[in-house]
Amino acid sequence: MAREIAIRLYLHTFSILFSIFSILPLKSKAVFVTSFGDNTQYILDEMDKQELTWKRVILRTSTSKIKGEDDGHTIVFNFETKNIIHLLLSIYHLATAKRIIVDNYFGFLAAISFRPGVTCTQIWHAAGAIKKFGLTDPSIAERTPAAKQRFINVYKMFDHVVAGSDVMADIFKESFGLSDKHFLYTGIPRTDFFFNQPALTEAQRILTSKYPEWADKKTILYAPTFRNQTLHSGKIALDIDLLYRELSQKGYVLLLKLHPAVTADVELESAYPGFVHNLSDYPDMNELLLAADCLVTDYSSIPFEYSFLGKPMYFYAYDLEEYQQERGFWEDYTTSMPGPVSQTTNELIEHIKRNGIDQKQLIAFNQKWNHYSTGQSSKNLVDFLFNNE
Repeated sequence: MAREIAIRLYLHTFSILFSIFSILPLKSKAVFVTSFGDNTQYILDEMDKQELTWKRVILRTSTSKIKGEDDGHTIVFNFETKNIIHLLLSIYHLATAKRIIVDNYFGFLAAISFRPGVTCTQIWHAAGAIKKFGLTDPSIAERTPAAKQRFINVYKMFDHVVAGSDVMADIFKESFGLSDKHFLYTGIPRTDFFFNQPALTEAQRILTSKYPEWADKKTILYAPTFRNQTLHSGKIALDIDLLYRELSQKGYVLLLKLHPAVTADVELESAYPGFVHNLSDYPDMNELLLAADCLVTDYSSIPFEYSFLGKPMYFYAYDLEEYQQERGFWEDYTTSMPGPVSQTTNELIEHIKRNGIDQKQLIAFNQKWNHYSTGQSSKNLVDFLFNNE
């Protein structure tokens, strides 16, 4: 109850301030509200490439990896913090911008109404979906009626939702309660990386210079999805000791990429020197995917992008039944993943040792989820948002 009261008070205050600032004229500026940053960065880079005169305002949360900095043309504020000045200026820019671009669920959208001529575009942080979210998330049944209505009100604010495939658009329709007219089939901006050979070459050069010790190693990237219970424990579900004993002598190294919300200090590098590399703070996920000879994950959206590289994927779903009951899946998990599913570390090790890869399965998976992501996604989206006035 206290949390609900606090949310209502925050949104009521936000609404009043937004209404006051809305008296001021609209300006040709784009406000990016970001808690991830990847897609936003590619859009900003494309705007630079096209030399657009639109002013850019970045409202970033603590988890955002956005690189943008104040330079007169771009303004950056910390969002959802206790900094009152940043909050006031954020609301001012939201109330006076013609383009609003968000990459996640943001509750403030339930408390405001944009003026005619303003569009709000959702550039969702995942290229595909394994687990359910939004209005289809099973946990929504436990929320209060007021919270459920907030979700609906937020989703109604999306004029456009960017999709990389027809199947993802269908998922968005159910998750956000939106109709066909809201979808932009421009592809996912950050996937342009996989079609940009100079960028791929440069990323490989950077990785080789940073980690020369990997040159003759086989790299396993372990990137599990976020779980509330691991937020502060720092525990890794994999049996690292078993992996070390079975794979280190065969030339493997293990790269860890934990969810940005997991803040616990994982001290595994010192326990397994030369084998475990904790890269949870590494800013560019695309570069890590390029560095990985194979991927180990569970219910994360990373496989949708890793499929561009045509490399082996292994799925370590140790809590499959529990997770399926708690979160729900869009498809049968064990048959829809483009690689073998394991529930124990022993099983996973055996799959890695076999090094089997079904290229036809990987290609079909990639085409299913990335149909519209063909290397021009950032340009397609920027042209639609900023070159159609």
